[in-house]
Amino acid sequence: MNIRNLATGLRYCGMASGKKQTYYVFESGKAYMVMSASRSKRASGYFNLVSREAVTRIRKTYAGRQDVTAKQLATRSRGAGVRDALQALNILYVLVATGAAKRDDRFQDQRLHFNILPR
Repeated sequence: MNIRNLATGLRYCGMASGKKQTYYVFESGKAYMVMSASRSKRASGYFNLVSREAVTRIRKTYAGRQDVTAKQLATRSRGAGVRDALQALNILYVLVATGAAKRDDRFQDQRLHFNILPR
Protein backbone atom coordinates (compact mmCIF):
# COMPACT_ATOMS: atom_id res chain seq x y z
CA MET A 1 0.00 0.00 0.00
CA ASN A 2 1.43 3.33 -1.06
CA ILE A 3 -0.03 6.08 1.15
CA ARG A 4 1.35 8.82 -1.08
CA ASN A 5 -0.54 7.48 -4.10
CA LEU A 6 -3.73 7.01 -2.10
CA ALA A 7 -3.63 10.52 -0.65
CA THR A 8 -2.99 12.26 -3.98
CA GLY A 9 -6.02 14.12 -5.21
CA LEU A 10 -8.37 13.30 -2.34
CA ARG A 11 -11.85 14.66 -2.96
CA TYR A 12 -14.47 15.09 -0.24
CA CYS A 13 -17.61 12.97 -0.84
CA GLY A 14 -19.67 13.59 2.27
CA MET A 15 -20.22 12.40 5.79
CA ALA A 16 -22.06 9.65 7.59
CA SER A 17 -23.05 9.56 11.21
CA GLY A 18 -22.65 6.49 13.37
CA LYS A 19 -24.04 5.92 16.85
CA LYS A 20 -21.49 8.15 18.59
CA GLN A 21 -19.25 9.55 15.88
CA THR A 22 -19.25 11.27 12.51
CA TYR A 23 -17.27 9.78 9.63
CA TYR A 24 -15.93 11.84 6.73
CA VAL A 25 -15.49 10.13 3.37
CA PHE A 26 -12.95 11.12 0.73
CA GLU A 27 -12.28 9.47 -2.60
CA SER A 28 -9.11 9.00 -4.59
CA GLY A 29 -8.44 7.13 -7.81
CA LYS A 30 -8.63 3.58 -6.44
CA ALA A 31 -10.14 3.80 -2.99
CA TYR A 32 -12.31 5.65 -0.55
CA MET A 33 -10.88 6.89 2.72
CA VAL A 34 -13.19 6.92 5.75
CA MET A 35 -11.85 9.26 8.43
CA SER A 36 -12.92 10.07 11.96
CA ALA A 37 -11.52 12.14 14.80
CA SER A 38 -10.40 10.46 18.00
CA ARG A 39 -12.79 11.03 20.88
CA SER A 40 -10.12 10.57 23.53
CA LYS A 41 -7.01 12.18 21.99
CA ARG A 42 -7.00 15.75 20.80
CA ALA A 43 -5.65 16.41 17.31
CA SER A 44 -5.71 12.69 16.43
CA GLY A 45 -7.87 10.53 14.26
CA TYR A 46 -8.32 7.31 12.35
CA PHE A 47 -8.71 6.33 8.74
CA ASN A 48 -9.82 3.19 6.94
CA LEU A 49 -9.41 2.38 3.26
CA VAL A 50 -12.22 0.89 1.21
CA SER A 51 -11.71 -0.20 -2.40
CA ARG A 52 -13.90 1.35 -5.07
CA GLU A 53 -14.48 -2.13 -6.49
CA ALA A 54 -15.95 -3.45 -3.23
CA VAL A 55 -18.27 -0.44 -2.92
CA THR A 56 -19.46 -0.87 -6.51
CA ARG A 57 -20.13 -4.59 -6.05
CA ILE A 58 -22.07 -4.09 -2.83
CA ARG A 59 -24.05 -1.21 -4.36
CA LYS A 60 -25.06 -3.41 -7.30
CA THR A 61 -25.80 -6.52 -5.26
CA TYR A 62 -27.82 -4.86 -2.50
CA ALA A 63 -29.60 -2.11 -4.45
CA GLY A 64 -33.14 -1.65 -3.13
CA ARG A 65 -32.59 -3.70 0.05
CA GLN A 66 -33.89 -2.52 3.41
CA ASP A 67 -32.54 -3.27 6.90
CA VAL A 68 -28.95 -4.17 5.96
CA THR A 69 -26.45 -4.45 8.83
CA ALA A 70 -22.67 -4.66 8.68
CA LYS A 71 -22.69 -8.16 10.18
CA GLN A 72 -25.15 -9.42 7.55
CA LEU A 73 -23.14 -7.78 4.79
CA ALA A 74 -19.87 -9.31 6.01
CA THR A 75 -21.36 -12.80 6.31
CA ARG A 76 -23.08 -12.79 2.92
CA SER A 77 -20.49 -10.92 0.85
CA ARG A 78 -17.17 -12.69 1.43
CA GLY A 79 -16.91 -13.37 -2.32
CA ALA A 80 -17.43 -9.69 -3.13
CA GLY A 81 -14.24 -8.73 -1.29
CA VAL A 82 -15.68 -7.96 2.15
CA ARG A 83 -13.26 -9.30 4.77
CA ASP A 84 -15.01 -8.50 8.04
CA ALA A 85 -17.76 -6.48 9.71
CA LEU A 86 -15.56 -3.38 10.09
CA GLN A 87 -14.90 -3.24 6.37
CA ALA A 88 -18.60 -3.84 5.71
CA LEU A 89 -19.50 -0.96 8.02
CA ASN A 90 -17.04 1.32 6.25
CA ILE A 91 -18.56 0.35 2.89
CA LEU A 92 -21.98 1.27 4.26
CA TYR A 93 -20.61 4.63 5.48
CA VAL A 94 -19.24 5.28 1.97
CA LEU A 95 -22.65 4.48 0.47
CA VAL A 96 -24.33 6.91 2.88
CA ALA A 97 -21.79 9.66 2.17
CA THR A 98 -22.21 9.27 -1.59
CA GLY A 99 -26.01 9.29 -1.37
CA ALA A 100 -26.51 5.63 -2.31
CA ALA A 101 -27.84 4.57 1.11
CA LYS A 102 -29.52 5.97 4.20
CA ARG A 103 -29.28 5.05 7.84
CA ASP A 104 -32.51 3.52 9.12
CA ASP A 105 -33.20 4.76 12.65
CA ARG A 106 -36.43 2.79 13.15
CA PHE A 107 -34.54 0.03 14.93
CA GLN A 108 -33.56 0.53 18.56
CA ASP A 109 -30.94 -2.20 18.98
CA GLN A 110 -27.14 -1.93 19.19
CA ARG A 111 -26.54 -2.39 15.46
CA LEU A 112 -26.76 0.23 12.74
CA HIS A 113 -29.32 -0.53 10.03
CA PHE A 114 -29.13 0.84 6.50
CA ASN A 115 -31.43 1.04 3.50
CA ILE A 116 -29.60 0.88 0.19
CA LEU A 117 -31.39 2.90 -2.47
CA PRO A 118 -32.37 1.37 -5.82
CA ARG A 119 -30.11 2.29 -8.70
